[in-house]
Amino acid sequence: MGIIGSIIIGILAGFLAGKILKGSGFGLIVNLIVGIIGGVLGGWIFGLLGLSVNGVIGSLVMSTIGAIVLLWIVSLFKK
Repeated sequence: MGIIGSIIIGILAGFLAGKILKGSGFGLIVNLIVGIIGGVLGGWIFGLLGLSVNGVIGSLVMSTIGAIVLLWIVSLFKK
């Protein structure tokens, strides 16, 4: 998957994580940043658990889970 595909998955993952945790997205740029960082975090978490993903759907699920974990960690520090 190229850079454009990664950006699109990052946007979608950030948007989905925002919908799941907060009930709304954060805007295109913040969704992109959260999704990209979530993808890296999700890849690290999946690597620790010995899991691997294939395809666009697997990458989207992994990035979304990573973005959810990222937003959860950020919410711990906001309170």
